[in-house]
Amino acid sequence: MNEDGTNRPRIGGLASFAVAVGVAFACGGDEPAAARSGGPGGPGGGPRVAVVETAPVESGPIAREVELSGVVEPIRTVSVNSQLATTIRAVHAEEGDRIPRGAVLARLEDAELAVELEAARAALEAARAAYERAEQLREREVITLPEYERDRTAYAAAQAETRRLETRVGYATVRSPIDGVVTAKHVEAGDVVGAQTPLFDVADVSTLVVPVGVSELDVGMLATGDTVSVSLDAFPDREFRGRIRRIFPAADPATRLVPVEVALEPGSQARPGYLARVQLPLDSRNDVLLVPASAVLTGSGGEESAFVVQDGKAVRRAVETGLVSKGRVEIVSGLARGETVVVEGGSSLREGAPVRSINAPDAAEAPADSIAGGRPGS
Repeated sequence: MNEDGTNRPRIGGLASFAVAVGVAFACGGDEPAAARSGGPGGPGGGPRVAVVETAPVESGPIAREVELSGVVEPIRTVSVNSQLATTIRAVHAEEGDRIPRGAVLARLEDAELAVELEAARAALEAARAAYERAEQLREREVITLPEYERDRTAYAAAQAETRRLETRVGYATVRSPIDGVVTAKHVEAGDVVGAQTPLFDVADVSTLVVPVGVSELDVGMLATGDTVSVSLDAFPDREFRGRIRRIFPAADPATRLVPVEVALEPGSQARPGYLARVQLPLDSRNDVLLVPASAVLTGSGGEESAFVVQDGKAVRRAVETGLVSKGRVEIVSGLARGETVVVEGGSSLREGAPVRSINAPDAAEAPADSIAGGRPGS
């Protein structure tokens, strides 16, 4: 009861009590914040535990590769030229047509040649008759030997002239010399052409090749028949196989590159003119120690090292590396198979620092407060 005899609560005293309690909690009523978080280092003021990603040292094959670009080409392309100076009478093929050997591509005007051939055949018949009569007369010794030889020679000459004109008339029918695809048509019906004027290009697409230039320093590591990987810009999500068909015997004197021809396996769906990228294996090794490339650290002086996890701590090892391919590095010395190396987070580690791997089985099962560095039971 208050001094005035009433039962009203003493607000001032309660407010003072609340303020006192708040100050007590803030100043000493609970553990300091540093104690709850383990201090600036880690739990209980110890060193901070670094969270890293690790991977085991494995063994397997590795090969150094070089990627070279080239254009897909037919194994051979034949230019079909006119053998006559005349006019194109008809064209029977277009670009993209698949044609067998001997197919008619075009017909040329041959009326004048046909008349000459008819006259030559008539002359041949006359020469043949004269020769047969000379043979009979010679057997009866009616004519001299020179007269007989004259008729025999005239008959042979008539035969040769007839064959020549028959050949030229045959040129008026333009045929494909190979099985293939018409890749270019250079004339139309009615065009006037001369001898050796290009009419068509026919490509043998039974085998497609990619010619590339290889450095003279690397070509010695290649051999005819080697299998290679080929990618096409037209099919970016697919990988094709090829083989080295031939390695040219001499380098280009201007570029110092040796031409190498890679044949694509059938069914690649490639077409002449597609851009291809060829991965050539230059140095292949089997059963070597391998780690991800990110595990190897390079110092300012060029020295190489890697962090190995031992008893929960990071231990720096000097290493010697070999081939590098597809994100993996060959370890020549410094590591052993089955050891665990740091592949992410190693650049900020120091010798002997405690580490916890995020991809270790026990890390996945550890309670959240222990990963955060919290105090058990806090």
